Amino acid sequence: MKVIVTGAAGQLGQDVLLELERKNHQAIGTDRADLDITIEGDVQAFIAEVKPDVILHCAAYTNVDAAEEDEETAYRVNGLGTKNLALAAKQIGAKMLYISTDYVFDGTGTDPYEVDDPTKPLGAYGRTKLAGEEFVQELLEQFFIVRTAWVFGAHGHNFVKTMLRLGKERGEVGVVHDQVGSPTYTVDLAKFMVELMETEKYGIYHATNSGVCSWYEFAVEIFKQAGLNVKVNPLTTEQFPRPAERPKYSVLSKKKIEAQGFTPLPNWQDALTAYLKEV
Repeated sequence: MKVIVTGAAGQLGQDVLLELERKNHQAIGTDRADLDITIEGDVQAFIAEVKPDVILHCAAYTNVDAAEEDEETAYRVNGLGTKNLALAAKQIGAKMLYISTDYVFDGTGTDPYEVDDPTKPLGAYGRTKLAGEEFVQELLEQFFIVRTAWVFGAHGHNFVKTMLRLGKERGEVGVVHDQVGSPTYTVDLAKFMVELMETEKYGIYHATNSGVCSWYEFAVEIFKQAGLNVKVNPLTTEQFPRPAERPKYSVLSKKKIEAQGFTPLPNWQDALTAYLKEV
């Protein structure tokens, strides 16, 4: 299949390209320098010329705190950029897969969020990503929406890299213990995305690595696996104020992955082991 990957220079995009090549698909990566997804005419022309079978839409405005200050820019990328791609996909009859986020939920739940649970974003980032979801559902029939969370990979900035750096520099770190979720390794997520796009099993999916932890527990495991002796102090969310409110409970139910016959992603500790080997 001929596949366009947006956000190809990003943490997830790079692993998606590698996975597409591994499975012998024709992959065309685009980043902001090649294609500004916020310009409708450019998107239409580019997609019409390339005529992909699938668009894997990984590009996003992901700076959660900056989005609070500049929701307009976040909306232009996450909302309107996604709309432009959906319109272009519709014109040529291409499938589209859009990467969304746990931030579309408010995090007040106590059970893993199902794909059809009501959405209620806390902040600008979640609102703009949800706008993207709504455009995809409104404009397309051949769509996949994949919500994920706590993403880490070899090619970008992420929590694991930050912890390793701070641990080595300081020997002691403070990490919030009252926000709970599931880490997601980009290599595992990319495999699922490519497996999914090869099917006609359309709809919304939740994809993270298996298992649940707090950021504090994640940090402790990172130092344990890396063989670093670092003191990790548990903090409350209130002790670590940020411009954007974070969902306290970000666990996404992966029931649909199994129900549709896909392979669940490995547990997060094994994913972390694989990641540390990779880097």
